[in-house]
Amino acid sequence: MTAPNPNVVSVRAKPFLKWVGGKQQLLTQFENYFPLTFKRYFEIFVGGGAVFFHLWNTGRLPRETFLFDHNQELTNAFLVVRDQVEELIAVLSTHQASHCPAYYYQIRALDRQAIDLDPVERAARTIYLNRTCYNGLYRVNRHGQFNVPIGRYKNPQILHEAVLRAASLALQTACIATKDFREIVDLAQPGDFFYFDPPYDPVSQTASFTSYTATNFGADSQRALAAVFAQLTGKSCFCMLSNSYTPFMLELYRDFRVEVVQAKRAVNSKGNGRGSVPEILVLNY
Repeated sequence: MTAPNPNVVSVRAKPFLKWVGGKQQLLTQFENYFPLTFKRYFEIFVGGGAVFFHLWNTGRLPRETFLFDHNQELTNAFLVVRDQVEELIAVLSTHQASHCPAYYYQIRALDRQAIDLDPVERAARTIYLNRTCYNGLYRVNRHGQFNVPIGRYKNPQILHEAVLRAASLALQTACIATKDFREIVDLAQPGDFFYFDPPYDPVSQTASFTSYTATNFGADSQRALAAVFAQLTGKSCFCMLSNSYTPFMLELYRDFRVEVVQAKRAVNSKGNGRGSVPEILVLNY
């Protein structure tokens, strides 16, 4: 394990990946809704981890913290940032120096060639593609192959050393694992706080961003997640869930407290389609 030296970490911890639906912009609104106290923290569908990093920065995280996602590339990146950050920085520096369209597509193609990368190389690939692909979108095809084209960046910053080291410091005591949300109920204890940020229910037929893994997250998955939310409520856990403001979501969580927050659209093919849109926060407390 190569944890960063706290003396060289000079920035607040924050997401080291750009993530569609990331909650960085909503943290001020979320402040009104976090439980005042809780025993352990679970972030399901961790994505960029914005809520985790915010709670760590503000000193409210308990020592027992669990970060789960169903995307193996994502959880591997978090593990490497936690445990091998200096080795990761070294590989990313090579990507930074080599970046060009041909290099991007060469690195993107590695998952089509059954190339056996070690965890550090896999994490560096994930971060490199995330920093240079179109709009930072993570999307795979049904074979689990990353298929986003290169972004139109003149000089993308691929290596953020201070951000990676700060994230590594924050992650030192976190348990990180690839898990399906259906597996978490047995882990729960009264007083635990669970935050869920699943792929959102589409607000239209063309607005779906659910292909983070080879298996899409559709209506049946949303129903199963709502069932888990109810089971955790029955175990006296604190639960908070983000999703789209849609009739389906409002009906699915009609028995719980629902608050509305305003989010800025970060991904839209039409510039004039970007603006403030309502999202829901579902709370069982």
